[in-house]
Order: sequence, then C-alpha cells, then structure tokens
Amino acid sequence: MILTVLKTIILGIVEGITEWLPISSTGHLILVQNILSLGMSDAFKSMFDVVIQLGAIMAVVVIYFHKLWPFHTKKNAVAVSQFVNKADGFGGKFQRFADNYLYMDKIVLWLKIVVAVIPSVVVGLPLDDWMDAHLYNATVVALMLILYGVLFIVIENHNRSRKPRVRSVKRIGWKDALIVGLFQCLALIPGTSRSGATIIGGILIGLSRTCAAEFTFYLGIPTMFGASLLKIVKFGLAFTAMEFLILLLGMIVAFVVSIFVIRFLMGYIKKHDFKVFGYYRIVLGALVLLLGLFGVIR
Repeated sequence: MILTVLKTIILGIVEGITEWLPISSTGHLILVQNILSLGMSDAFKSMFDVVIQLGAIMAVVVIYFHKLWPFHTKKNAVAVSQFVNKADGFGGKFQRFADNYLYMDKIVLWLKIVVAVIPSVVVGLPLDDWMDAHLYNATVVALMLILYGVLFIVIENHNRSRKPRVRSVKRIGWKDALIVGLFQCLALIPGTSRSGATIIGGILIGLSRTCAAEFTFYLGIPTMFGASLLKIVKFGLAFTAMEFLILLLGMIVAFVVSIFVIRFLMGYIKKHDFKVFGYYRIVLGALVLLLGLFGVIR
C-alpha cells in the first residue's frame, strides 16, 4: 500500500512537470511505469495515464480563471455596448443579455478554442483503440522524442530573426486557431507532446512563444476533459476503493506541481527559446532506445 502511494506521488510529479514542458507527459508516464509499475490492471494503467492529466488541467483553470471566465453580474454591465451594430428582435435581446452578463471577447476566445479542438476529436475518436494497441510503447515514444527534439532546434534557429505576427491570445484569428488544432493532432502519437506540437505550430504561423504557450494551456482544458471522459467511460465506473484513491492522489499531486511549472515556464520563455527542451528530448530518446535494446524497458 505504502509503496503504491509513493509510486503514485512520483507519477503525479512526472505528470505535473511534463504536461506543460514540451517533452511529452504521456511518453514520460509510459517510460516511468516501465520502471515503477503501479501493480494495477493494464486497463487501469491506460486510463490512469490520461485521467491523471485532469489534475494538471485544473491548474490552468485556477491560474487563468480571470482570463477565461466569461460571465459577470449585472452590476458590472458595460456602459457602452460591446456590439457595433444594434440588432432588433431576438438579436437585440441577446445583445442586451451579453452586455449585462457576458464578456464577449472571452466568449469569442472559447469559440476559437472549440474550433482548435475539433481536428483532434475527428481524428482521435475513431483511432483511440488502435493507438492504444499499437503506439503506446517505448520505441514509439523514443522516436517521437528525438524527432520533435530536432524540430524544436531547427524551428527555433529558423525563427531567430523573425518577429512574431501575433503577441496576444486575443489577437489569434480563426484560421490560426484551426491550424494550431491541426498540429495538436500530431500529439495523438505518444512521445510527441501536446504542448510541444501546438507550440511548434503556433510559432510556425507567427505566434509569439508566450502567446503559443498560453493558447496551448487553454486548448488543453476541453481536450483533456474530453480525453479523460472517454477513458473513464471505456474503463467503466466500477472503481475499487484503492483504484479511486490512487487516481485521486495522482491528480492532486499533478495539480500542485503544475501550478509551479506553468508559472516557471511562462517566466522562462520570456527570455529563452525552446532549444534546451529539444536537446533534452534527443538525449532522452536516445537513452530510451538504448535501454530498449537491452530489454530494460519495452
């Protein structure tokens, strides 16, 4: 029991760190569980690797709540309408309701997040079982760590003299959101890193590092809630008391660690690029391949 709790805490720490750094949280969890197996069923471990990310995602909700919560009370109604053209009928009623209770810029941001989520839903849902069966192994993780590590270095060198086109999340266009969402599809392969894929995509289309990272955090909310719900439904709700406590502990640890890691990353990228993560990925990927050859991990 005590050993299982310690392993869960370690996995929660790993998730809290790697979910936000562009080094692949799922990949690291797969690798760590090769060494520190929870001793649970394969079905539970597969579900655990995804649902533990809910704890990390809640850290985004807490840190960025003031930027994401779209509602306010009538006493905070805007003095000047948020709409350029006044509408009649139902449209007029909606405008009055929005002026009294909604931050429309945040509503628009959420709609862009939804647009960005659509590609991974379309691609991920039908392929979920196939990916679980064929891609969740150390070899795939290692290759993706190396591939995207090289891409980070190449892209950062390519963008060294370029000025970003978009520096604020509010300035992200609908097309930008869709393209970032398409890049998120790449992260369906373990070892890629959801944050890594979307940040690379954002930088390539002209988003600043800070803007790309922040939008990646927001995009993770519906993405991870959806992925976790899918895994829970497939696993079923027949948790044993031990399984429920392990899952809850993992999420709590991931939440606490994520609070610190998100704040660290946002401060770090204001002065540094992502090449250090690229080098880390290459070294780790090569080490995993080497250990795999000797049968240490699989």
